[in-house]
This record gives sequence, C-alpha cells and structure tokens, in this order.
Amino acid sequence: YENKYVKFFKSKPELPPGLSLEPNAQPSKQPSKAEGGETGLSKTAKRNLKRKEKRKQQQEKGERETDELIQSLEKVSLSGGSGGDTGGAAQQPACGTQSSADGEAAASEKSRKIKNLRKKLRQVEELQQRLDSGEIKQPTKEQLEKLGRRKALEEELQDLELDL
Repeated sequence: YENKYVKFFKSKPELPPGLSLEPNAQPSKQPSKAEGGETGLSKTAKRNLKRKEKRKQQQEKGERETDELIQSLEKVSLSGGSGGDTGGAAQQPACGTQSSADGEAAASEKSRKIKNLRKKLRQVEELQQRLDSGEIKQPTKEQLEKLGRRKALEEELQDLELDL
C-alpha cells in the first residue's frame, strides 16, 4: 500500500514545469521566452509585469511634463528678469543657466522644508490650543520645548518664503 502523498511525488516529474530532457525542445522554448517575455508566467506575474510597464510609462510621461514645465518656467523667469525691477528676478536667470535638475532639486527641497515648517507650526498651535482649553493639564518636557521653538520656526519659515 502507498498513500496519496507517496504516489504524488513518484508521479511528479524531476524537472520544473516547461522543461524537458529533449535537447530539441529547449532551444525552441528559449527564443519564445525572449520574444514573448510573458510565456510561461502565471496570471499574477503577467499582471505585475503590466503594472510595472504602466508605472514606467507614467514615470516617463511625468518626466516629459516636468521637462516642459521647467522650460516654460525658464522662459517666464528670463522674461521677468529683463525688467530688472527687483533683485530676486535678476538672480533667477543665473540659476536657470545652471543645470535645470539642480535648480529643480533646490526648489523642491525648499518647498519641502516650507511644508514641514508649516506642519510643525500647525502642531504647535494645536498644542497651545489644547493647553489653553485645559485638555492638557501637565505638559511634558517635549511639549514645552515644542512651544518654545515657535518663534524660531516662524522666523525660519519667513526666511524660506522670502528666498522663493
């Protein structure tokens, strides 16, 4: 007597599915994988490949849009700088002559810092309101430090906003 488990493993082939011992079958199998790319893949693997391709296309589309936006912004800043009415406008074309990736990275970094500072200020204001309303009776050391940093956060935010 052999149980089902033993029978299953005896009937199971030694090679993974899709491979055979015949040398003629292997060369014909390999080019089809190279050509199709999706043959022999499970449904989920095919779905994941489609998702990856879609993400790549969206990323390339986004990069093209940002390049177009950068070019249009450079044109705007150059035309704005020709008036020469403010010192900040004269500095923008100088930044535009550098690689656009550096200028974009610096601008995105500043906007990220501004966003973070606004978030911290909002948290400080909420903490102050909670203290004023009596919701928090004994503030912790960290909460008091956060309240004490309010002035510095406001000044830093103003400086960053003026740089933009």
